[in-house]
Amino acid sequence: MNTLAKFTMAGITLIAAISAGFWWGHTQSRTETTTISHQANNSEKKILYYRNPMGLADTSPIPKKDSMGMDYLPVYEGEESTTSESLIKISTEKIQKLGVRTETASMRQLIRTVRAVATIQADERKLYTLVTKFEGWIQRLHVNTTGQAVKKGEILMDVYSPELITAQQEYLLAEKGLQAAANSDPDIKAVMQRLANSALQRLRNWDISEIELQRLQREGAAKEYVTLRSLANGVVLEKPSTEGKRFSPGEVLYQIADLSRVWVLADVFEQDLSMIHPGQKVTIRVDAYAEKIFTGKVDFIYPKVTPETRTAIVRIVLDNPTGLLRPDMYARVEFASFHTDNTVLTIPDSAVLDTGTRRMVLVDLGEGRYEPRTVKLGINADGFTEVLGGIQAGEAVVVKANFLIDAESNLKAAMSNFGHGSHRSKTDEEIQENSAKLSAKSKPIVHLGEGSVETIDFARGVITLAHGPIASLNWPSMTMDFRLADPVLLHSLVPGQKVAFEVIEEPVGEYILTHIHPAQAGSEVNRHRGH
Repeated sequence: MNTLAKFTMAGITLIAAISAGFWWGHTQSRTETTTISHQANNSEKKILYYRNPMGLADTSPIPKKDSMGMDYLPVYEGEESTTSESLIKISTEKIQKLGVRTETASMRQLIRTVRAVATIQADERKLYTLVTKFEGWIQRLHVNTTGQAVKKGEILMDVYSPELITAQQEYLLAEKGLQAAANSDPDIKAVMQRLANSALQRLRNWDISEIELQRLQREGAAKEYVTLRSLANGVVLEKPSTEGKRFSPGEVLYQIADLSRVWVLADVFEQDLSMIHPGQKVTIRVDAYAEKIFTGKVDFIYPKVTPETRTAIVRIVLDNPTGLLRPDMYARVEFASFHTDNTVLTIPDSAVLDTGTRRMVLVDLGEGRYEPRTVKLGINADGFTEVLGGIQAGEAVVVKANFLIDAESNLKAAMSNFGHGSHRSKTDEEIQENSAKLSAKSKPIVHLGEGSVETIDFARGVITLAHGPIASLNWPSMTMDFRLADPVLLHSLVPGQKVAFEVIEEPVGEYILTHIHPAQAGSEVNRHRGH
């Protein structure tokens, strides 16, 4: 009985071993066949394009390397990535109806023009005011109209002043005493000389011109009416003087301005002040002379901003030899500022679609295919925008009808969600299969990384991280900008802080952060990696 049981067990074991061997051999044969078939299919399939090895929204029709030397990966026909799924395809007829126009991203030197309104004013350093240091009356006005041109030394008015008559008489008495003491004691002669000089100096201190003093010395007679002369070339801006008027010491009798050089005072908005600097050349246009263009230089930027208009005054010095420019004229000013001495990659402003949280362009891939591409932009200047990342020189972007293309693609996506064009009711198996596919697509792969915070842009919800290698994406260490799914996470972070984060890829190829926390809690990342 025991012998029979042993033979039975041995037979069962032998049958099981043979079955297992047959199953393994069949499975291995199928695997090898599948692998060979897959390789053969790939060798026969057409390469559509090459995609960025880091998953960025960037493709190329030919093999190339990225900025870090990594080879772009081939995408075969039928194996389009999520990037190709986001392509917008439009027929040639539709493109013509929409009026689509494209321009190529190119290198150029950005010149930003700042425009401002301004007024012409007299140069404050060339303003002269005639005032007296004595009391008197105006006997006669020789310059009696506002705006009249005068030259240095020209007679302005004759005035009567008892103080001036007394000073002249004191000088004449001292001169007579000096002449009488010519042969007397030297000490007496020195005293009389000091008296004469003192009388002349008093007249000089009252701004009596040297011409009048020389006349007094030459004629030896006091004048009842003393002549006052202009101290500078210019035009009369103000003339409060009238004949017969009594004036007091310090009272303004004339205001004269030399307009051979004027100031242009421009009101520049505070956000444009960083583009303005002393010595910068400026183009000036005045409505009175539409055909003329004046050129000046920035002389000074006033240190105060006007709170009502949020502008600061920029002073421009402008030569005015012919006197065409007059005080209080209105002018239009253009400041040309170079962003950099080197050329930068630019696209037209009209190519940018701003969603509020990110900025995108539509890249023309040819044959009616358009790819939405997230871009990083710099400054704007005269209709062009600097591109810091997202596209490369030579790629064509849509500059006209891009809003229509984007709107149409969104409409198609919305209609497809309603099952537009299909009236057949789906079976339970199809519904479950579609649900499984949607569920798989709705769960993007989460990639874990660690790094440090460089900068934070709270307004746009963007953070710049210097992160280490991310193995799941084949990324080396580098510095990148990331948009956060929830910008509230930024408020707990500061520049320089060590952090751990989770990142996922969006359908358009952009990587966004879903979670970020201080590196002290980085052990959680290791636990995730362990799973």
